[in-house]
Amino acid sequence: MSTRVPQRGRGTASNPVNRFHGHHSVAEDDGWYQDVPASVNTEVRIELAKSIIARNTSPDIPFDRSINPYRGCEHGCIYCFARPTHAYWDLSPGLDFETRLIAKTNAAERLEETLSKPGYRCAPIALGANTDPYQPIEQQYRITRQLLDTLLRYRHPVTITTKGALVLRDLDVLQELASHRLVRVMVSLTTLDDELKRALEPRAASGSARLRAIRVLAEAGVPVGVICAPIIPMINDRELEAMIQAAAKAGASSAHYVLLRLPLEVAPLFEEWLSVHYPQRAAHVLSLIRQSRGGQLYNSAFGERMKGEGVFAQLIARRFAAAIKQAGLTLREQGRLDCSQFCPPGRQMTLL
Repeated sequence: MSTRVPQRGRGTASNPVNRFHGHHSVAEDDGWYQDVPASVNTEVRIELAKSIIARNTSPDIPFDRSINPYRGCEHGCIYCFARPTHAYWDLSPGLDFETRLIAKTNAAERLEETLSKPGYRCAPIALGANTDPYQPIEQQYRITRQLLDTLLRYRHPVTITTKGALVLRDLDVLQELASHRLVRVMVSLTTLDDELKRALEPRAASGSARLRAIRVLAEAGVPVGVICAPIIPMINDRELEAMIQAAAKAGASSAHYVLLRLPLEVAPLFEEWLSVHYPQRAAHVLSLIRQSRGGQLYNSAFGERMKGEGVFAQLIARRFAAAIKQAGLTLREQGRLDCSQFCPPGRQMTLL
């Protein structure tokens, strides 16, 4: 794997071969090689999706269905657990994941078809379960906006997870959804340190911009919470209490956290990131991760993958519990989203 320093605005300079590829090539220095930076322009491909709702039975997450308008994510977060999914498209989980994106331009059409099926049963749909629905290319493609318009039209509940300040563009439809108890937004907050943010998640909104998003949403009556994710040992864990206090002050009413997850190709990418940005601290960071993951860099077991195990993970859990209590936040938003108003396409809504 290359260890070149990423260009400005990108999370990694490496493009490791994905795990499904049958052949691996290794570069050898013959004395003539010149380190010419590869193009890092964003390329967007169009996908006409055959289906749009993904289902899951995981006990670790509070929803059983989700929609991801995009494959890959331009935010470039080095820690993103979704990076390995790019291997399914014969693309690298490295630089490809943040530069070679796929937009599902017929997502709203497919959603309407799904909602109209006789056997469909209403339950909240999660937007942003894998990649961010408000990443920069949403400004152009507006797929998330189209999905929200469709969900509002048929009174279908939705939850949103994002670190993109672009969510405020859709404040009008979010307010309307909120007035019917049909929406909840969770803003992902990783750090309040702009320098660290630029290294960890180069094209995501700044911490202050995310706090402003929380404030504006809360003032508009849209239920909003914060997810401190991921918590990375010796990198951003010291900010946990400050992030929760800042989010509460901005108007968040609930909070969650997730300990760093390093599945499959994410682990070597993160190790390389550490060697570039925190070489003197890298061994200590990895040691604490292994202590929290049963001696490995990752443990995918249900019940453990989100929070970890061991002394360090228990310390984070206790700090988090104390912090949300002091800030007056809850683990869950008060009140469930309302599924009773759902009116499938073709069925007349009640007047009252």
